[in-house]
Amino acid sequence: MKGVFTIATERRFADELARVVLAEHGGDPLALADVLILVPTRRSVRALREAFLRAADGTPTILPRMAPLGDVDDGEWEIASGEGDALTLPPAIDPAERDALLTQLVAVFKDDQGHPIAQSAAQALKLARELGRLLDELAIEGVSFSQLEGLVEGNFASHWQRTLKFLAIVGEHWPQMLAARGQIDAIERRTRAIRNQADRWRARPPQTQVIAAGSTGSQPATRDLLAAIAGLPQGAVVLPGLDRDMDEASWAALDPSHPQYGLRELLGALGVVRADVEEWPGAASASARHFLITELMRPAETSESWNRPEPASLEHVTRADCATPHQEALVVALALRSVLDTPGRTAALVTPDRALARRVAAELKRWQIDIDDSAGTPLVDTPSAALLHALIAGVDADFAPVELLALLKHPLCILGLDRAFVLAATRRLDRKCLRGLKPTPGLPSIRARVDEAKFGDPGDRAAVKMLLDRLDEATRPLVELMQGDAEPDALLAATIAAAEKISPPETLWSGDAGSALADALGRLRTAWANRPAIASGEWPGLFAAMLELETIRPAFGRHPRLSIWGPLEARLQRADLLVLGGLNEGTWPPAVETGPWINRLMRAELGLQQPERRIGLSAHDFVAALGAERVLLTRAEREGGAPTVPSRWLARLDALFGYEPGGNAPVPEYIQRGRHSFLAWAEAIDRPDTYAPWPRPEPRPPVEARPTRLSVSSIEQWRRDPYGLYARRILDLKALKALEEELGAADRGNALHDALDEFLKRHPSGVLPPDAVREFEALGEKHLAELLTAPAERAFWWPRFQRLARWFVAEENARRATGTRLLDSETEGAITVGPAARPLRIEARADRVDELERGAWEVIDYKTGRVPTKKELEALFAPQLLLEAAMAERGGFEKIDGKAKTVRLSYWQANGLDDGGKVSEIEGSDELVAEVMVLVEKMAEHFSNPNTPYMALPWPAYGPHFNDYAHLERIAEWSTAGGGEE
Repeated sequence: MKGVFTIATERRFADELARVVLAEHGGDPLALADVLILVPTRRSVRALREAFLRAADGTPTILPRMAPLGDVDDGEWEIASGEGDALTLPPAIDPAERDALLTQLVAVFKDDQGHPIAQSAAQALKLARELGRLLDELAIEGVSFSQLEGLVEGNFASHWQRTLKFLAIVGEHWPQMLAARGQIDAIERRTRAIRNQADRWRARPPQTQVIAAGSTGSQPATRDLLAAIAGLPQGAVVLPGLDRDMDEASWAALDPSHPQYGLRELLGALGVVRADVEEWPGAASASARHFLITELMRPAETSESWNRPEPASLEHVTRADCATPHQEALVVALALRSVLDTPGRTAALVTPDRALARRVAAELKRWQIDIDDSAGTPLVDTPSAALLHALIAGVDADFAPVELLALLKHPLCILGLDRAFVLAATRRLDRKCLRGLKPTPGLPSIRARVDEAKFGDPGDRAAVKMLLDRLDEATRPLVELMQGDAEPDALLAATIAAAEKISPPETLWSGDAGSALADALGRLRTAWANRPAIASGEWPGLFAAMLELETIRPAFGRHPRLSIWGPLEARLQRADLLVLGGLNEGTWPPAVETGPWINRLMRAELGLQQPERRIGLSAHDFVAALGAERVLLTRAEREGGAPTVPSRWLARLDALFGYEPGGNAPVPEYIQRGRHSFLAWAEAIDRPDTYAPWPRPEPRPPVEARPTRLSVSSIEQWRRDPYGLYARRILDLKALKALEEELGAADRGNALHDALDEFLKRHPSGVLPPDAVREFEALGEKHLAELLTAPAERAFWWPRFQRLARWFVAEENARRATGTRLLDSETEGAITVGPAARPLRIEARADRVDELERGAWEVIDYKTGRVPTKKELEALFAPQLLLEAAMAERGGFEKIDGKAKTVRLSYWQANGLDDGGKVSEIEGSDELVAEVMVLVEKMAEHFSNPNTPYMALPWPAYGPHFNDYAHLERIAEWSTAGGGEE
């Protein structure tokens, strides 16, 4: 075997390679051991090793030497050369150390106005990584920084000069810094090592066979090495899926986004044409799949020559267009799980979409399957790393309630105590002390709340105090360090020390995740040692950025027959079912970007590859996977509520077979298969066979537990939702306030009521003073002060209050001019209804009661929100003001002498809109008052019967506007069973 070969896409690359190599050298085990095979990645090495074991059928065999092209060290190249004189290269700088050094250079760079270009240490690190990517790209393509300087002229010259000044970090300062350290970049070292190897093999060809297999030669150094191997006396280059049957017009029209473009460029570097490339020994004749792939990927310039393949060419393909990413993950998980029903069969998900990979891994937990994910798990998602993030966030936020609870509720938070004790004390701290308005920052403020809170058991207060004391002791050094400028390595050390006091080291650093985190933090401490201090408040962002790229790959324990691969990892791999997921534009193929530094014209001028080359590589991975034994294609039609665009390759499949989604053309069989199998399974798996909802809640508490005193607002709740009254007054269930609760509409309403009440008590009668508006505004400043602290809140609400003040004073002056007199403001009243054996006392606090003339009163209700509709009033679902009128008629107000002969009812909309307010009088109030009294008498007697239930929402159309008990009432459940109005 010598020269250039290809293995067709539909053949199993690793198995075909192993079969032929073993057949040629299997008779001489020592000769087989001398063969060197170079493949793209380390995972490809493992796949090829397994292929040799299959080809040997279990017979003990000395395997050839195998090494990865893309990830190789000096020792492996020395073995590959067969000589001991490999050029010694300077050591490569550690990636974390490179990030730290480049961050230091970026942080000190200033723009033309003298301002730092990076606003924080985290932003400097991210810019440093972008510079690192540019460094790597220039090294791969062999472009020197000096070529950038004269690149742009004309209108862009000024901007480009500023960019060049920044890029001088890469071109001038960075090489000097590396030279002083005696190091080079890892990519530069790898590129030079590959080129040196090619030169050595040309000078001294090895006497044993060398095979380079599976590479598309996407990088110049790799192409140079492949060319050297092709020229060796016993050298062979095996290309993956070269299309030898494509017509010459199409071959000449290839662009960088085509899967064959890279192979065409590689053939040029090898100095051969397609006719010179031989089929790997044992090739079968051209198959229907090969014809399908050729036509599917035909260049647009020759698409008029499309030949529609036979439908049989898609017999191995199933397609599932899913509604959402969640459904796509479930479909993929079902497909993978179905393979396990057949012993020995394997399956893999191939996708560049990491979100899809995580969802699939989660869905497979249904069947207790822990899948092998080649990309690993982000280290930041592991429990130990999450504890460190929660610790830093808590200290940075001065232990605000949300951040404090996130730290204390973390499962690794022990603080030298029993975990159950910590959790119980944390729950008491949460319930009793942290709910409601955000406390003043710092643990002393939270301790003050603990002292003020009501605990049923004094031991609970002591437990909460002990918890806070332990936390304070563990975090005090870190708190002090984060309050000022500090060096990153000192912050790292303090963070680790605090974490080890919060969680025992044997727990914090245990397992694969803990070990990986310890290793990462060790490298980061070394890399960031002696770096400049960062400003207070920057540590959380910098720490998150430091760990952003770290991943963890468990050494064992994953499923042996199911895998998740990225497109690169899938090369040379085999599985009985390949699921190609995430087939949407922007995901597979990926979105192409030129990067933040140089545009397309600049890239062309420099000889750098255009970003469309990534699409070509992605297309090659797609067609290689499409030739597998069985294939499932999946995509989500919507992402985040927005429609997605199907991958161009799916669109080509539709066009090739004359199918237009949503049109009248027959649906192809490969799409129908997906609908009838995986999509149908996904829709059915969580759908119960029968649905029998529980009935509407109708609790019947004993009579002695039923309330005998209710406020008028409780009467409204009783009328609209008896179950809500049962939950609040009988079960004593109250909605827990939110953490760091914002002041809302109810708080504004209460504050406004207080301001109105104080103003009226200052001026109960007579003409208002000339400065009444200013006085009322001063009361607004007093009572609304806490609500108007934020500039945005003040800018929105204060003009409305000023309009209200002008309207209210004008309205008061007009009323007082007609002789209207204030009887009382915020006055208490009550009446008693119901059977004598169990009377019901109804209580109220009327916002305001005025006397229009002797015996004629007006009861006023201030409304800062909505006003009850006429329909609600007539149906007696807004009884508050009507019951207050009944109290006025019966002399029920304690501080007002006498009774009203007639009562007028009105709502004052004090919302500051339009003119500032509006008066809405209730028409026909006399009849409504009489009707509501009859109603409450009946309700009091009806609910004194122990068999009367407190039904949930008897009239759903008139349900409460704010319902704290909707989740307990299970409205969505029983309403589907036909429960309606009663």
